[in-house]
Amino acid sequence: MRRRQTLALGAGLGASLALPGLAQTPPPAADPGLRILRYAFPIAESSFDPPQITDVYSRTVITHIFEGLYTYDHLARPARIVPLTALGMPEVSADFRTWTVSIQPGIFFADDPALGGRPRELVAADFAYVFKRCADPATKSPLWSNVDALGFSGLAEARRQTLERKQPFDYDRPLEGLRVLDRHTVQFHTHEPRPRLIEALAISGQYGAVAREVVDFYGNRIGEHPVGTGPFRLAQWRRSSLIVLERNPAYRVRLWHSEPAPDDAEGQAIAARLRGRRLPLLDRVEVSIIEESQPRWLSFLNGQTDLIDRVPPEFINAAMPGGAVAPNLARQGIRGARVLQPDVAMTYYNMEDPVVGGYAPHQVALRRAMNLGVDVEREIRLVRRGMAIPAQSPVLPHMSGYDPAFKSENSEYNPARAKALLDLYGYIDRDGDGWRERPDGSLLHLEYATQPDQASRQLNELWQKNMAALGIRIRFKTAKWPENLKAARAGSLQMWGVGSTATSGDGQDMLRRYHGKQLGQQNLSRFALPAFDAVYDQLAALPDGLERQALFDQAKRLAVAWAPYKLHVHRYAADMMHPWVVGYRRPPFWNEWWHMVDVDPAARRRSGRPA
Repeated sequence: MRRRQTLALGAGLGASLALPGLAQTPPPAADPGLRILRYAFPIAESSFDPPQITDVYSRTVITHIFEGLYTYDHLARPARIVPLTALGMPEVSADFRTWTVSIQPGIFFADDPALGGRPRELVAADFAYVFKRCADPATKSPLWSNVDALGFSGLAEARRQTLERKQPFDYDRPLEGLRVLDRHTVQFHTHEPRPRLIEALAISGQYGAVAREVVDFYGNRIGEHPVGTGPFRLAQWRRSSLIVLERNPAYRVRLWHSEPAPDDAEGQAIAARLRGRRLPLLDRVEVSIIEESQPRWLSFLNGQTDLIDRVPPEFINAAMPGGAVAPNLARQGIRGARVLQPDVAMTYYNMEDPVVGGYAPHQVALRRAMNLGVDVEREIRLVRRGMAIPAQSPVLPHMSGYDPAFKSENSEYNPARAKALLDLYGYIDRDGDGWRERPDGSLLHLEYATQPDQASRQLNELWQKNMAALGIRIRFKTAKWPENLKAARAGSLQMWGVGSTATSGDGQDMLRRYHGKQLGQQNLSRFALPAFDAVYDQLAALPDGLERQALFDQAKRLAVAWAPYKLHVHRYAADMMHPWVVGYRRPPFWNEWWHMVDVDPAARRRSGRPA
């Protein structure tokens, strides 16, 4: 017996890439009537093939090309899941193991040569195919561990048999967990209760529908040819330099709608202005890759970009002193907002590395000592300009399982205790040169992967000072962010500083970074502890409540005690926009918003800015 359930959740220039049919020159002079949003990413994209993507920048792009079954109400706070391509909310069995979803008929993929010039309708099989692609060993998807954790019946077995038989994955094999009941109905069945499965179904950036014939047509070049049912399509791409999306002419009639809270004055004003207009509101989105903070900030001040996503910390006092827009900017009509993000900046230690990894007491002591020696308050004050709070655990603000009263050793700065730990476990200076050796007398030398931007250099300087104060040598190996990500997944980096942002309202999502089954994927540290995995698996099956909260607290303590990561901070985001940008509000953890905002070209022209 099924029950219908509505769920509400609280919560650099690079070489040009030749793409058939796409212009390879800078964007032409804009039609003065076109509605164009221009802004910049601080980090380059990696791919536009959903199963290959874990970084937030690529994911932000593809969420506007591909569509999942569900999405989030643009203005609702707390977060609320609403249908996107689904006809309505799912039918859910009482044991949370069977989820049945009807799909809207008459939704079509964007035109593409791979589709042979014929309209291609979105069907239920497309959503089953999405998860099968993640399971296919040939895809080498870093998301497989996430999908495996969802527990679709028969999917892991199909993957295992594919590996054992060394044969191609059988996409036509019926699976109990991914049943296509008819052309427009898909049913998901899990071997364990999954009370929050709808949250995965609302992540278009990972599980948006892809047409099988498009993947077959482009093969290993599929990451260059994203074809979805979303409001935009890729128009131009110069790797690590420029991404241009344009309105999808085949997009269905979908009208702007949102339901902000009654007491949300800002949200109500936005809704009153935009409600009922056809989506997308924009004709084009142009995203430049500007890695250095100063040119990214100046491009906004000069009106070359319409919005700055996270004002760089070094400019925050000039931009929003005390959290309010500076008077000189406010006189220009520039608006701003500062929000504590469900994200974390962290350093991971490769648990398979012979220096910083391992589970023996002396190896754990080294990581804990290093963590105690990191001055996070200084990092917040000097590098982040006050735009962060110390992180206590891997569970993020605004997510289930987060407790603002929870305190842990992770945020403690105690060099004396750190030195005592090192001394106790044999990390001492044997030759009198001022640097410690490992317990076996070999060299203790850290290598930290980093990027060539100013913010990374400032963080590196702090690491250098903090480790030198403990008598530990550290050097830095610089590469572009995508290169470091590739090396991290391969397990070839010793340490690397990364950020992670939530993709749903469930705190368990961030614990994936500690889950043994996700080693080398979301779990870049390659941490594997059976006791932690047992807690993680219990969290997945339990509904929200006191019992689940107790498990969250247990998981936090294990994460801090074994220290495969140094969790630095949860960051504030300060976004600023010119007066001609209408409807923007930073989403807490989803990435779909380009189609929901407007840019008034007449207001831009009146300002004297570029068209």
